[in-house]
Amino acid sequence: MKRLTIADLPDAPLEAARAFHADWLARAEALLAEDDLLIALPPADHTHTEWRSAAAAMLARAGVPRRAFVVAGEGRALDETERFLAAAPGITGQYLETASEGVA
Repeated sequence: MKRLTIADLPDAPLEAARAFHADWLARAEALLAEDDLLIALPPADHTHTEWRSAAAAMLARAGVPRRAFVVAGEGRALDETERFLAAAPGITGQYLETASEGVA
């Protein structure tokens, strides 16, 4: 599984979605063409859930048979989530938040 880490996005959800699509989507699609993909994003509040979920679902649909995920988190929690997803071939297209990172 490839990992694309995006460390800095705007705080406002619409601005963050715009930045993701403008600056990162093409790179995500290229990586997904090679292997399953986990996009690691910084934790954010609930106002970012919809665009992140939609990005995960659309990438997964476009990438079949590859799998795509968007995960909010960092550090050990992110690594553990990636290991879980790598070993769970029936899961794809999900946006997940790591609980230990205090995502609101």
